[in-house]
Amino acid sequence: MVSCEELSCPLGESDDKRSTAATFSKARCKGSVSRHNLVEASTKHLALSQQSLSKKNTFNETAVDSGSPSSPVESEDSCHRYTVDTLWDGSLKQDHCCSISTTDLSRKEHLLMNDDKTEYGGTSPAAPDRCAGVEFDAITPNEKGNTLFFKGDHVWNGFTGPAQLSSLHFKELNGPINAAFRMHNTENPDDHDHIYLFQDDKVYSYFNQTLEEGYPKQIQEDFPGVPTHLDAAVECPKGECMADSVLFFKGQDVHVYDIATKAVKTKTWSHLPSCTSAFRWLEHYYCFHGQNFTRFHPVSGEVTGAYPKDARHYFMTCPNFGHGGDRKPLKCSDVKLNAATTDDGGRTYFFAGPIYMRVDTHRDGFHAFPITRAWREVNDGVDAVFSYDSKIYLIKGDQVYIYKADAHFTLIEGYPKTVKEELGIEGTVDAAFVCPNENIAHIIQGKIMRDVDLTATPRVISQNFPLPLSDIDAGLCGDDGIRLFKGSQFYYYESPRILAMGRIAPVASDITSALMGCED
Repeated sequence: MVSCEELSCPLGESDDKRSTAATFSKARCKGSVSRHNLVEASTKHLALSQQSLSKKNTFNETAVDSGSPSSPVESEDSCHRYTVDTLWDGSLKQDHCCSISTTDLSRKEHLLMNDDKTEYGGTSPAAPDRCAGVEFDAITPNEKGNTLFFKGDHVWNGFTGPAQLSSLHFKELNGPINAAFRMHNTENPDDHDHIYLFQDDKVYSYFNQTLEEGYPKQIQEDFPGVPTHLDAAVECPKGECMADSVLFFKGQDVHVYDIATKAVKTKTWSHLPSCTSAFRWLEHYYCFHGQNFTRFHPVSGEVTGAYPKDARHYFMTCPNFGHGGDRKPLKCSDVKLNAATTDDGGRTYFFAGPIYMRVDTHRDGFHAFPITRAWREVNDGVDAVFSYDSKIYLIKGDQVYIYKADAHFTLIEGYPKTVKEELGIEGTVDAAFVCPNENIAHIIQGKIMRDVDLTATPRVISQNFPLPLSDIDAGLCGDDGIRLFKGSQFYYYESPRILAMGRIAPVASDITSALMGCED
């Protein structure tokens, strides 16, 4: 379950604005998707993933956050939330601010974040109460995706539950730490996902709660140029920063450490509060200070929206804070998709109504955010999306918006343009996809698939193929094949050629529970 703010309403509103949910049933979600290995870790897993993507009703705004009853979900967008919960009558209620837990499955997936007693068991009699207003010393996800909150000699595992002595789990630690982060270094599997804990002038490296050989070390041994006695640290993967990096905070200075080159660039972000801890969650970055937090851009430090905000509304479950109310799990049969795509950096997104969700980060939980959060110029949803040549194409009505898929999405100058001008196609687009390592955009309109050569100038339709299906909501093409989504089901094809030659639709598969934690 998740707090209700990430999409829109400041949680400070009255309880009548926090009821349980609204649907996107009227939000027409049609879309496209290009590759994604993760989504299809297996056909079964993909089914799950696709499930939570379907059109018209949409995947709710909900954060299927690791079972945590309150996960990082704050937002300063327009004051109305979109969640799929109880109102499946086709209406879009814009006055309901709410959080929802999407399903028992998501709760189970994230139980680790809440009450994994086998890993973080036992409550210390002297444990602090974070609902009393705690200034955390450090926050980091561990290698399993469980979020750890450190204060003094205690640690909380997840967004709910009591604190335990940190020495029970990190046995070599003696006393409080200054900072922590989870390493993102896919080029070095021996280091990737290790948890780094900083204490005065020393650094500890753990994996599965086991201290790595040779640690602790002096900070300068592992991170030359980084100061001691840090205030906070947070990882920043390539695609969100210009290179795989770590942001180290000390006072108003931010030391950006390039993991590959070991170069350090120091910036001064005087506009940002002094962070006592920092946290990255689903491409969002949070600076914690006192009992509050401020969301910031990891490259520029820019703060957008009304901050600071009280962390007790969003990152933990506390009496008289956050939101309440009974929530019903979302049925997979009610999930609908608008569009989906995997960019060249491997980031996979699904779109529904005015929101999107990144799904390749399932270990750390799922959460939907306003589309305008990432693609500022695109309002009120999309009809189709595909990725090509390090760019992402968002189609809405007769307009195409093309963004560079860099550290953050940047609209290319001169856009939007008409679909006719950009792709040589007229009329409404239902779905679109580009397969890995190909240059053909497959555009679906009604029962016709139109192929457009993206290397041609000007771009025009090269071939038309009749399809045995109509009313397709979205398409996803990965290394393992194509999935076309219609309602709460999808159709699988091995390749665009087989799809083009097919005259009888294959048996549809149901969307299942894995991707968003919907209820089968």
